[in-house]
Amino acid sequence: MRPVTPLLTVDAIIEMDDGGIVLIRRRNPPEGWALPGGFVDPGESLAESVRREALEETSLDVEVLEMFHVYSRPWRDPRGDTVSVVYHCRASGVPHGGDDAASAVVFDPGSLPEDIAFDHGRILEQFLNWRKTGIRPSVKE
Repeated sequence: MRPVTPLLTVDAIIEMDDGGIVLIRRRNPPEGWALPGGFVDPGESLAESVRREALEETSLDVEVLEMFHVYSRPWRDPRGDTVSVVYHCRASGVPHGGDDAASAVVFDPGSLPEDIAFDHGRILEQFLNWRKTGIRPSVKE
């Protein structure tokens, strides 16, 4: 019998060449803006998964720069427990929403939307703080 564990997901913080950050408008509940990402498929590495999800949801072929942080707080997703590995990525081009994304838009880091789904607002806040100070989020997150 398999143990019951949280589902594994990946999310991409995609920085564009001009410093903007790509967010997707979710097509399905919970509503709001979110980082591109989703569930890891069987037989897929985490890096493969984040590249696939980014391409499906934004039409951008991303360069995975590094793993930013892992988020595992219970019920960070209202649909059930997930653990998300968040990657810092870079891309160029014009994003277009696809798959689970109704749209994909580049936002100035200083003008992010307020209706951000899940804990992605907190993740972006920590990412922007890291870019400014070099201090990564605590492992207690």
